[in-house]
Amino acid sequence: MIDRIKAIQVGAPDPELRNSPIVEETDEEFDSAIQTLAEEPNCYFNGRAYRTDQFVCSGSELLRCARGAWVQEGSCDPDHP
Repeated sequence: MIDRIKAIQVGAPDPELRNSPIVEETDEEFDSAIQTLAEEPNCYFNGRAYRTDQFVCSGSELLRCARGAWVQEGSCDPDHP
């Protein structure tokens, strides 16, 4: 049985509000993006702060806060995890 991660739906990023960068862990830019961040204790999505290791859903995309950046972790679609 697959454990489901409870994550709130935050919608799409609003460019008018504070948002932390979204990166793929397998992306070449991940290491450089993470190194340029100042080990932030929080990530921001549409102006709201979320703590490290907290999950949110942006549409069907599951994101995890890691050192001030959102890392793509998979899908929030319960039919296609």
